[in-house]
Amino acid sequence: MKRIVIFASGSGTNAENISRFFKQSSLASVVHILTNNKNAKVIGRSKKLNINSLVFSKDEFNDEVKVLKFLKKEADLIVLAGFLWKIPAHIIEAFPNKIINIHPALLPKYGGKGMYGMNVHKAVVANKEKETGITIHYVNEHYDEGAIIFQAKTPVLPSDFAQDVADKIHILEQKHFSKVIEDLIKSNIDG
Repeated sequence: MKRIVIFASGSGTNAENISRFFKQSSLASVVHILTNNKNAKVIGRSKKLNINSLVFSKDEFNDEVKVLKFLKKEADLIVLAGFLWKIPAHIIEAFPNKIINIHPALLPKYGGKGMYGMNVHKAVVANKEKETGITIHYVNEHYDEGAIIFQAKTPVLPSDFAQDVADKIHILEQKHFSKVIEDLIKSNIDG
């Protein structure tokens, strides 16, 4: 049974969806939800799901021992689900191709520092893009530059506002993220 640790900074809808998806799985389970935000709604969701949560500070995260020691003991796969901090090099090195992220655009477009949530959707609308989507990718030392695992697209209509785009992206996230994680775990077990 593979142990998934989720990092989230906000409301935690993706974290909840992934946790529920793997609740009855014999393949993997979400064992912890970690957050950098003591006021994040994801903490309440983790309690409701009976999953341990842990809040950490920037210093603890960047410390070469504290969070890393916990992850080495508890995680087989790390999933970033709306987590806004850059992952330190020492964690990336300890978990090569075992940290994945979901980005609310079709990378390489609209990636990088500051490109998250509504910032992405506003830019997509402002640039009159015809389509957008989600990208699930491995995490490396640069924002949104890790190898792409999966992408799904959705049209952007001329009448769409940023919130319309956000709603479409949320549907794609809920539909695909958990399944892609499951497929990734299966391929690593089989391969």
